[in-house]
Amino acid sequence: MNPAENPADPAPGHTPEAAPGATPDGPGGADGARDPFDYPRHWEADVLLSDGGTVHLRPVVPDDAEGLVALHSRLSERTRYLRYFGAYPRIPQRDLDRFSTVDHHDRVAFAALLGDDIVAIGRYESLGERDMAEVAFVVDDAHQGRGLGSILLEHLAAAASESGLRRFIAEVLAENPGMVRVFRDAGYQVSREIEEGVLHLEFDIDPTDESLAVARSREQAAEARSVHNLLHPRSVAVIGASTDPTKIGYAVLTHLLAADFAGTVYPVNPEHSSVRGVRAYPSVVDIPGPVDLAVVAVPAEAVESVLDGALEKGVKTLLIVSGGFAEAGPHGLHAELRLVGEARAHGMRVVGPNALGVLNTAHSVRLNATLAPRLPGRGRTGFFCQSGALGAAILADAESRGLGLSTFVSAGNRADVSGNDLLQYWETDPDTDVVLLYLESFGNPRKFARLARRLARSKPIVAVKSGRHAVRPQLAATSAEVDEASVQALFEQAGVIRVESLAQLFDTALVLAHQPLPAGPRVGIVGNSSAIGLLAADTARAQGLRLAFDPVDLGPQTGPAEFAAAVREASASSEVDALVVVFVPPLAIPGTSYARALREALVGTEGERGKPIVSTFLAAEGVPAELAVLSPDGVPAAGSIPSYPSPERAVNSLARVIRYAAWRDRPQGTLVRPGGLHPEHAQDIVREILAGPDAAAPDAPAERGEVVASDGDVLRLLSCYGIEIVPFRVVSSAADAVAAAAELGYPVTLKAVEERLRGRPDLVGVRLDLTSEDAVRTSYAALREVSGAEDVYVQRMAAKGLSCRIGLQDDPSFGTLVSFGLSGVVSTLLGDRAYRAVPLTDVDAATLIREPRTAPLLTGYRGDEPADLAALQDIVLRVAALAEDLPEVRSLSLDPVLASPQGAFVANARVTFGPTPSRPDTGPRRLRPITARDTP
Repeated sequence: MNPAENPADPAPGHTPEAAPGATPDGPGGADGARDPFDYPRHWEADVLLSDGGTVHLRPVVPDDAEGLVALHSRLSERTRYLRYFGAYPRIPQRDLDRFSTVDHHDRVAFAALLGDDIVAIGRYESLGERDMAEVAFVVDDAHQGRGLGSILLEHLAAAASESGLRRFIAEVLAENPGMVRVFRDAGYQVSREIEEGVLHLEFDIDPTDESLAVARSREQAAEARSVHNLLHPRSVAVIGASTDPTKIGYAVLTHLLAADFAGTVYPVNPEHSSVRGVRAYPSVVDIPGPVDLAVVAVPAEAVESVLDGALEKGVKTLLIVSGGFAEAGPHGLHAELRLVGEARAHGMRVVGPNALGVLNTAHSVRLNATLAPRLPGRGRTGFFCQSGALGAAILADAESRGLGLSTFVSAGNRADVSGNDLLQYWETDPDTDVVLLYLESFGNPRKFARLARRLARSKPIVAVKSGRHAVRPQLAATSAEVDEASVQALFEQAGVIRVESLAQLFDTALVLAHQPLPAGPRVGIVGNSSAIGLLAADTARAQGLRLAFDPVDLGPQTGPAEFAAAVREASASSEVDALVVVFVPPLAIPGTSYARALREALVGTEGERGKPIVSTFLAAEGVPAELAVLSPDGVPAAGSIPSYPSPERAVNSLARVIRYAAWRDRPQGTLVRPGGLHPEHAQDIVREILAGPDAAAPDAPAERGEVVASDGDVLRLLSCYGIEIVPFRVVSSAADAVAAAAELGYPVTLKAVEERLRGRPDLVGVRLDLTSEDAVRTSYAALREVSGAEDVYVQRMAAKGLSCRIGLQDDPSFGTLVSFGLSGVVSTLLGDRAYRAVPLTDVDAATLIREPRTAPLLTGYRGDEPADLAALQDIVLRVAALAEDLPEVRSLSLDPVLASPQGAFVANARVTFGPTPSRPDTGPRRLRPITARDTP
């Protein structure tokens, strides 16, 4: 028994008697006010444990009584003693009724199920009128040490918070330090008192920075472990192994054997005693040893029967290369979701269906469980793709270009294992230095942003995001719709190198895999053709790079030694951060001689100086043999010089790497919450607005349930976050307008209430700089005539400045984006907006307001006085804090925000509320749901 998971589930008073305020008659007391079968469905979850296995978590219902008795019967005497402070050999019927019948509010219990067996129980019981509850756990002896205690604690704390509870208490025997550690290591501030050998523990359950960090760390370890199980199997069963060369079962088995897999291979074929000279078994159940990975290569209609055998055998991971699931239509989708749900419930993870397979080139593994006939050699690049059809081409392309891989996973329909899981694994994999992704959709975009941003600080990520306008049907079931602006913001903020095609992906990967990162943007160009050198220089300037000097043209008659010496001299210059070598082979001397001379001159020196080199040598694509530094496996390794068919491709690849290196060198920044925030008051305002007469019914669809806040509500809400709007009044007559102007102080502006008129480029709905009563009366009359309405805004004139727009754009799956740009039709038409995903760091806010193409107007363009960028940054951070605290805010627009040297002044604001969107990367740890099409 692992003491860290030693179960101690003492019921109140150290005996399994009812808690104060609860009765054994039913949930909520004798009146049975709450249905014990009606629990919040979002509390159900599939969760990953510390060893990479899965269990299903759901609230307990009365039908679980038999399962609770079975769990109790399997507990050791020691476990029962620590749980109940006594022997407690059986559960009396009265206690069983109370344990299995809860109200899912004041009395909550979660069961962790593996198949049909309950393997752990966690519960809390509210303590009367106080906002406290007593919490307790018990874990099956066979499953202790798998992290079930910490998982149950997270989910119980989340459920308790929904019910208005704020604090947990627990009674633990002093001789059970393992359970104390479960609470303490969760990141909560635990107070302890001991009396007569019993520890009394108390702690607040509100998430803290420490508790969130602990949960993220455990999530990372569990997900990385589950992928490790997939990529480091000790045994592989090929279910559907065939003697027919045209069948996929034949190909998988052949490739496994050809790779000389380090473990044991078990063909499964009920009709043959051996396949490819290896003993075969009628079913996976008949295999004598354990099976870590089962490759399923049978028709879709037979997969369900195969799954039953895999469940019985206790297989860790299923790799389904068979098609005929979600890509085949609704019936296939239903079969796919049922398959994955059943696998997870029994502790397995699934790759696929419709997957190309997985590859691990490590000498200690040598796993090739793919359908691909051509494989790259061993390298230090990991590759994840969703398309099985493209996977074979990807592997062949990597091999032809000399790009070695460490691991490769083709997830096919991505019903379970996804790119996020691979990011978790590669972060801790010592054999992977570069990560490549071919993504057609996102399952959980918000989580992707978090994981990618962390990983990219140490390992570059290059990604192709296809599916801009359509997503394959087989991926739609597990995809979230994310617009193009969101995707771009996601990648930029996370430091992901986004490319438009597979060709660009490999072009960029060749630099990252073989050359060091540059220290800056200064590029030197050396070649023997002035035309190609100028083409490279033009491309570098277009990419925003700086030329260290004019391109060096050595002429076509220069010999190999002189050419190599010139390149070496340029690379040694302190003015150069990266080098582009452009070369056209002369007629008299073979180009290979130049290449060998260049390699000998540079290899072994440039890595130390940290200056990457790209070339157009011999117009080759990839790493020519003459420019390669080979690993012991005969694959191009670090120090090899990549070559491209054109200077544009060479420079563009280098430019992407330079931008990534600059992102990595920038400070990460810290999450900042400005002072003077009042989120509790703001939440009260939101609840009041959504409960008002104009609010839609709680179950109304978001598009019909949105509420536009009134001017007064906008003022109240923004003031909670220290965002003040320039004072204004709403008037309905010329006399009122004059009075309001006098009260506010001249000069003033008059604006039409209708937003369409205020936003016109000719400002037909706005009158500025009014300094007298006559001007106000005349302007009021003009606006009334234009708008046809009596109501008009009178607002004090703010300091003159550039009109900017700060907004919130909500995506129910991705989260919330903060946008910034200059106001006006031109900026909108050109899409000149910058985006960042919340939460924002101070660096995010600072770069956001400097990113639009028109941003130089704010920094003193052509001698103008710069605007107060710190004031703009402060407003951005306040808006981001509002977005994090108030998910009911579906959109917000501050337009215009007048940016001037004197500060930033908000002249107008609009806020829309709606039902709380899904926030898939918040709350307790869980795997991506698999039962709904639009759930990430």
